Amino acid sequence: MLGGGDVVVGEILYMFVAFPSVSLILLVVAIRKKGLRRLAVLSMLVVYLTVTWVLFMNSEVVRTTTRWLLRSRNYKAKVLAQPDSTDGTLRHIEWDGWGFPGAGNTVVYLVFDPNESLLMAASSHAAGKFDGIPCEIYRVNRLESHYYTVLFYTDTDWDHCK
Repeated sequence: MLGGGDVVVGEILYMFVAFPSVSLILLVVAIRKKGLRRLAVLSMLVVYLTVTWVLFMNSEVVRTTTRWLLRSRNYKAKVLAQPDSTDGTLRHIEWDGWGFPGAGNTVVYLVFDPNESLLMAASSHAAGKFDGIPCEIYRVNRLESHYYTVLFYTDTDWDHCK
Protein backbone atom coordinates (compact mmCIF):
# COMPACT_ATOMS: atom_id res chain seq x y z
CA MET A 1 0.00 0.00 0.00
CA LEU A 2 2.84 2.41 0.72
CA GLY A 3 5.11 1.62 -2.19
CA GLY A 4 4.90 3.52 -5.40
CA GLY A 5 4.26 1.95 -8.74
CA ASP A 6 1.94 -0.76 -9.86
CA VAL A 7 -0.34 -2.09 -7.11
CA VAL A 8 -2.57 -4.15 -9.37
CA VAL A 9 -0.62 -7.37 -8.70
CA GLY A 10 -1.06 -6.95 -4.94
CA GLU A 11 -4.76 -6.27 -5.34
CA ILE A 12 -5.19 -9.31 -7.58
CA LEU A 13 -3.34 -11.55 -5.11
CA TYR A 14 -5.43 -10.24 -2.24
CA MET A 15 -8.75 -10.59 -4.06
CA PHE A 16 -8.09 -14.03 -5.56
CA VAL A 17 -5.83 -15.69 -2.95
CA ALA A 18 -5.82 -14.06 0.49
CA PHE A 19 -9.44 -12.91 0.64
CA PRO A 20 -11.01 -16.25 -0.38
CA SER A 21 -8.56 -18.21 1.78
CA VAL A 22 -9.25 -16.24 4.95
CA SER A 23 -12.99 -16.22 4.27
CA LEU A 24 -13.03 -19.99 3.71
CA ILE A 25 -10.99 -20.67 6.84
CA LEU A 26 -13.30 -18.52 8.96
CA LEU A 27 -16.35 -20.20 7.45
CA VAL A 28 -14.97 -23.71 8.13
CA VAL A 29 -14.06 -22.77 11.71
CA ALA A 30 -17.57 -21.32 12.22
CA ILE A 31 -19.21 -24.52 10.93
CA ARG A 32 -17.15 -26.65 13.34
CA LYS A 33 -17.95 -24.51 16.40
CA LYS A 34 -21.14 -24.65 18.44
CA GLY A 35 -23.24 -22.02 20.16
CA LEU A 36 -21.72 -18.65 20.99
CA ARG A 37 -18.33 -19.61 19.53
CA ARG A 38 -19.96 -20.13 16.14
CA LEU A 39 -21.61 -16.72 16.46
CA ALA A 40 -18.26 -15.13 17.42
CA VAL A 41 -16.49 -16.60 14.36
CA LEU A 42 -19.35 -15.62 12.06
CA SER A 43 -19.15 -12.10 13.50
CA MET A 44 -15.43 -12.03 12.71
CA LEU A 45 -16.22 -13.12 9.16
CA VAL A 46 -18.78 -10.33 8.76
CA VAL A 47 -16.34 -7.76 10.14
CA TYR A 48 -13.58 -9.06 7.84
CA LEU A 49 -15.85 -8.89 4.79
CA THR A 50 -17.02 -5.38 5.71
CA VAL A 51 -13.52 -4.01 6.34
CA THR A 52 -12.24 -5.58 3.11
CA TRP A 53 -15.09 -4.07 1.11
CA VAL A 54 -14.67 -0.59 2.64
CA LEU A 55 -10.89 -0.61 2.10
CA PHE A 56 -11.28 -1.88 -1.46
CA MET A 57 -13.85 0.78 -2.33
CA ASN A 58 -11.63 3.51 -0.84
CA SER A 59 -8.20 2.06 -1.63
CA GLU A 60 -6.93 5.09 -3.54
CA VAL A 61 -7.82 7.52 -0.74
CA VAL A 62 -6.46 5.22 1.98
CA ARG A 63 -3.24 4.61 0.07
CA THR A 64 -2.66 8.29 -0.74
CA THR A 65 -3.41 9.48 2.79
CA THR A 66 -1.24 6.80 4.40
CA ARG A 67 1.71 7.44 2.09
CA TRP A 68 1.50 11.19 2.64
CA LEU A 69 1.25 10.90 6.43
CA LEU A 70 4.21 8.54 6.69
CA ARG A 71 6.50 9.81 3.91
CA SER A 72 5.60 13.42 3.17
CA ARG A 73 8.98 14.74 4.34
CA ASN A 74 10.78 12.55 1.80
CA TYR A 75 8.39 13.44 -1.04
CA LYS A 76 8.61 17.16 -0.25
CA ALA A 77 12.41 17.03 -0.37
CA LYS A 78 12.32 15.32 -3.77
CA VAL A 79 9.88 17.84 -5.22
CA LEU A 80 11.72 20.85 -3.84
CA ALA A 81 15.01 19.46 -5.20
CA GLN A 82 13.63 19.99 -8.71
CA PRO A 83 14.97 23.16 -10.34
CA ASP A 84 12.62 26.09 -10.91
CA SER A 85 11.42 26.12 -14.49
CA THR A 86 11.80 29.12 -16.72
CA ASP A 87 8.50 28.47 -18.51
CA GLY A 88 6.21 28.48 -15.46
CA THR A 89 5.90 24.70 -15.17
CA LEU A 90 5.21 23.58 -11.61
CA ARG A 91 7.76 21.41 -9.80
CA HIS A 92 6.67 17.78 -9.77
CA ILE A 93 7.69 14.15 -9.34
CA GLU A 94 5.93 10.94 -10.24
CA TRP A 95 3.74 9.91 -7.31
CA ASP A 96 1.97 6.82 -8.58
CA GLY A 97 1.14 4.95 -11.71
CA TRP A 98 -0.49 1.83 -13.04
CA GLY A 99 -1.26 0.18 -16.29
CA PHE A 100 -1.59 -2.99 -18.24
CA PRO A 101 -0.33 -3.98 -21.69
CA GLY A 102 -2.86 -2.90 -24.27
CA ALA A 103 -4.76 -0.73 -21.81
CA GLY A 104 -2.10 1.96 -21.42
CA ASN A 105 -0.36 3.58 -18.49
CA THR A 106 -1.85 6.07 -16.08
CA VAL A 107 0.39 8.44 -14.11
CA VAL A 108 -0.22 10.53 -11.00
CA TYR A 109 2.20 13.33 -10.14
CA LEU A 110 2.95 15.06 -6.88
CA VAL A 111 2.97 18.77 -7.66
CA PHE A 112 4.30 21.69 -5.63
CA ASP A 113 2.12 24.74 -6.31
CA PRO A 114 3.49 27.76 -4.40
CA ASN A 115 0.65 30.02 -5.59
CA GLU A 116 -2.16 27.55 -4.78
CA SER A 117 -3.46 27.90 -8.36
CA LEU A 118 -4.80 24.33 -8.20
CA LEU A 119 -6.89 24.92 -5.07
CA MET A 120 -10.16 25.60 -6.90
CA ALA A 121 -9.69 22.59 -9.18
CA ALA A 122 -9.07 20.36 -6.15
CA SER A 123 -12.12 21.75 -4.34
CA SER A 124 -14.43 21.23 -7.30
CA HIS A 125 -12.80 18.01 -8.54
CA ALA A 126 -12.56 19.67 -11.94
CA ALA A 127 -10.83 18.20 -14.95
CA GLY A 128 -9.14 20.38 -17.54
CA LYS A 129 -6.05 22.33 -18.47
CA PHE A 130 -4.35 24.34 -15.71
CA ASP A 131 -1.47 26.81 -15.63
CA GLY A 132 1.88 25.21 -14.84
CA ILE A 133 0.83 21.76 -16.08
CA PRO A 134 1.48 20.97 -19.74
CA CYS A 135 -1.35 18.46 -20.29
CA GLU A 136 -5.05 18.30 -19.64
CA ILE A 137 -5.67 16.40 -16.42
CA TYR A 138 -8.46 14.22 -15.10
CA ARG A 139 -8.36 15.05 -11.37
CA VAL A 140 -6.53 17.17 -8.78
CA ASN A 141 -6.44 16.34 -5.06
CA ARG A 142 -5.00 18.56 -2.32
CA LEU A 143 -2.74 16.82 0.19
CA GLU A 144 -1.84 19.92 2.18
CA SER A 145 -0.99 23.55 1.54
CA HIS A 146 0.95 23.83 -1.75
CA TYR A 147 1.02 20.05 -2.41
CA TYR A 148 -1.35 18.30 -4.82
CA THR A 149 -1.67 15.00 -6.62
CA VAL A 150 -2.50 15.39 -10.29
CA LEU A 151 -3.99 12.45 -12.17
CA PHE A 152 -3.34 12.47 -15.91
CA TYR A 153 -5.51 10.74 -18.45
CA THR A 154 -4.38 7.25 -19.49
CA ASP A 155 -1.44 7.26 -21.91
CA THR A 156 -0.60 10.86 -21.05
CA ASP A 157 2.34 11.97 -18.94
CA TRP A 158 4.08 15.23 -18.11
CA ASP A 159 6.27 15.13 -21.23
CA HIS A 160 3.83 13.51 -23.65
CA CYS A 161 0.47 15.21 -24.00
CA LYS A 162 -2.05 13.90 -26.48
